[in-house]
Amino acid sequence: MRLILSPATECFNGVPGHHRKEGMPNPEGRGMETEIILMFLVIGTAFVLFVTELLRVDLVALLVLLLLFWFGLVTPQEAISGFASNAVIAIISVMILGGGIERTGVMSHLSRFIVGIAGNGERRLCALFSVAVGLVSAFIPAIGSVALFQPALMRAAKMTAVPPSRLVMPMGFAALSGGTLTMIGSGALILLNDLMVASGAEAFGFFTATPAGLLLLCTEVLYFLLLGVYVLPPGRAGTRRPGSQEDLVDTWHLPAAMHHYVIPASSPLAGREREEVRLKTDYSLHLLAVTEEEEVSYAPWRHATLRAGQYITLLGKAEDAERFAADYSLQTVPDRERLSAKVGGAYAGFAEVMVRPHAPVVGRTFRAIAFRKTYGVEPLMLSSQGVEMRMDFSDTPLTAGDTIVVFGPWNNIHALAADPNFVLSTRVEEPPMRREKAPIALLCFAGGIALTLTGIPISMGLLTGVLVMVLAGVLTIDEAYRTIDWKTVFLLAGLIPLGTAMITTGTAALIAGTVIPLVGNAHPLLLFIGIGALATLFTLLMSNLGAVVILVPIALLVGAETGTDPRGLALLVGLCASNSFLLPTHQVNAFLMSSGGYHTVDYLKAGVVLTVLFLLIVSGWIYMVFG
Repeated sequence: MRLILSPATECFNGVPGHHRKEGMPNPEGRGMETEIILMFLVIGTAFVLFVTELLRVDLVALLVLLLLFWFGLVTPQEAISGFASNAVIAIISVMILGGGIERTGVMSHLSRFIVGIAGNGERRLCALFSVAVGLVSAFIPAIGSVALFQPALMRAAKMTAVPPSRLVMPMGFAALSGGTLTMIGSGALILLNDLMVASGAEAFGFFTATPAGLLLLCTEVLYFLLLGVYVLPPGRAGTRRPGSQEDLVDTWHLPAAMHHYVIPASSPLAGREREEVRLKTDYSLHLLAVTEEEEVSYAPWRHATLRAGQYITLLGKAEDAERFAADYSLQTVPDRERLSAKVGGAYAGFAEVMVRPHAPVVGRTFRAIAFRKTYGVEPLMLSSQGVEMRMDFSDTPLTAGDTIVVFGPWNNIHALAADPNFVLSTRVEEPPMRREKAPIALLCFAGGIALTLTGIPISMGLLTGVLVMVLAGVLTIDEAYRTIDWKTVFLLAGLIPLGTAMITTGTAALIAGTVIPLVGNAHPLLLFIGIGALATLFTLLMSNLGAVVILVPIALLVGAETGTDPRGLALLVGLCASNSFLLPTHQVNAFLMSSGGYHTVDYLKAGVVLTVLFLLIVSGWIYMVFG
């Protein structure tokens, strides 16, 4: 059955439903029916490969691109057009801008703030992290926002004894919902606008979908606050990464609990130097940091003077810390979780370093090289020639191959790793921060978005922000390249020609002609629910980008033939491409599956109700605005 389109719908921006172009490797005289059969063959191949995961998604997209060309369904120019598309450049720019903000520590600071105010409550932690990640996902890709917040969330789960499985999935789902807040919040919506312009339709404004996005994010947060105890698994340990903080603590049997005290004016500790106190020898404690007002000083030098009003952070057993506090009349800090987040959080942690062979420090002691003063980290343990020393080893000569476990800020650990005396033997949780560049990074990001609001193409506005960010030294150009997820770029660029071929071969018109008799006389709300359900199914089984590429041309044709606003149906497809809660096929769900200790059945249990709610909310909103 072939749909006979009206002149208005037969051509989008001068591109007819089917035409022959120069450069296609087609045999002359091949019929339209043959091309449609070949199109269904390409779509079916992509569908099977996406579902079975026999190949990586980016390889599937490149295969689709080449099949379209070799079957003669697109010209060479159309086949590679995705690499220069507005959507691809915009996504690359968003990745770099997000990487620049991460490098300046802005997100780490926000994470520490959330951990500090959330306390021990599971629901508060869940709500605060979900809202924060959802709002951030409005401006950077969902995978980027969850990657920024995931370390802080795992630390919060450990400090509060809340199972990660109760927090990780809500955060991931919030990132997906938050991506619908703006038209750059998800790759699907960026691609949607690209397809709208290519079809001769008007692109959507930056905040067009914001009301629906707010409804979706609030629904997701309330859903887990009310039903999380029933739909989330009670607690499974995630896979521990070798060299991670947890692995390091367990391997060396390190004390992981921090104890915080304030020094009152009446304390005999006030006015004394660190070395006089004999923390290690008398109390088996390590002084990790001293906090005064908002400034944290890590690993104070042995001649550093302690003063009244300072907060000290100790590492060791609780009974030893309490004995020390009683001896020196120290007061317990009331907001201990906030201070733990401030001292440890995302800025500092444990690391393991080894002494290089023939290093200049071989034969010298910690005291002789002023280890704390020189490197700004606290040495917790020394393993030398098979002997582990945990107390006072300040006067022990270092030998080649010695292992030192330290605690300190990541910037200082990076500097220690770059020192020719040492080799870093564990993974570093955070890259070196350029906190002084934070205002510039935020200004570049905000400026890039502001330019898009003036009517400048989104790719040009965001790319301008990227260039300024690099020139200002927030990122080097090599670091900018490393922030790009090339798998996503090739996935998007490879699938864009599929949308072009859907229109030019008449395949979109044929599918629309099949759908219209089924829904043509239905209530508009039922039409929206049907199209939304189809988009959700495609998203779950292949990819959100693939679903948009295939279904947007069909939605435009169905809208034009049924008298329904085509732009509303297209936006419905773009929004429902984020309805990926039932299966761990979305990259966000796949990324968080291990840290939450989840199985596929966990997503089915938690996602079924949320999937229905998402579909009803989006369909209802589209009906009210475009119906």
